[in-house]
Amino acid sequence: MQTGILLGFLSYFVYACSDALIKYLGGHIPVFEIGFFTSVFAILPALLTKERGDSWRSVLVPHRPKLVLLRMTSGTLGGILAVVAFTSLPLADAYALIFLLPVFVTILSTLILKEPVGWMRWSAVIAGLIGVLLVVRPGFREILPGHLAAIGCAFCGAITVIVLRVLGPTERRITLIGSVVISAFIVNGILMIPQFVMPTLDILPYVVAAGLCAGAGHLIQVYATRAAPANRVAPTQYSQIIWATIIGAMFFDEFPDAFGIAGMSLVALSGLFTFLREEKRSGWSRRTPLDRNRV
Repeated sequence: MQTGILLGFLSYFVYACSDALIKYLGGHIPVFEIGFFTSVFAILPALLTKERGDSWRSVLVPHRPKLVLLRMTSGTLGGILAVVAFTSLPLADAYALIFLLPVFVTILSTLILKEPVGWMRWSAVIAGLIGVLLVVRPGFREILPGHLAAIGCAFCGAITVIVLRVLGPTERRITLIGSVVISAFIVNGILMIPQFVMPTLDILPYVVAAGLCAGAGHLIQVYATRAAPANRVAPTQYSQIIWATIIGAMFFDEFPDAFGIAGMSLVALSGLFTFLREEKRSGWSRRTPLDRNRV
């Protein structure tokens, strides 16, 4: 089990490296182009996650097409919004807002799935919102489109989680993951055409690395869940705030102040508490394919 947990930490570190590369690319090529090339090169490592007995045709033949289409929409839109957030905000700030995802999951669970939510989970929701206010500090700092994009990404991720809860027992992993990759490839490919900028030779290695890191993160994540239960691997995603803070300081001169650190910590603790309570109550991670929920 320890190997699986360590692989979980490694997978989210690799994901954070991909996000840092995306942030760097934001100053050189347009958002949709970043999303397109990331999807292209992420496919290569992801091909190795195909399980025995799976068929590539399964990607295009879902059992519940309407819900799979919703999963494709939320995953593709969430990925685009994540690129906007990472290219316009400090990495740690973007992660703090994206980690509102469990808060939105709690709210959607109540509204859509009619699940009962106790006072402890509602308290965690409030704590997460307070953490976001500490990070953003409306009235004291300018609200940027990136802030709204990160929150929108969290909401899309929450929709993905809700949909995966329903689809998890019936759809194959290759369908749930492959359909989003194809959707992101097509949508970003179409939207990038009006403002297409050919990547220069000095930028191309970063473009390739961003996609390969995204695909490699998923590949490592799959091996992590084979070595340890998904409910033990999933909490390692909160290490991304630590990776983001370190990478942001080392490569982008981003140093969060005391309020920002307090807010990020509160959001992370709120999200982790919400996940653990949700897992204890419903055991959803054992029924749902573990996925990078914002993608």
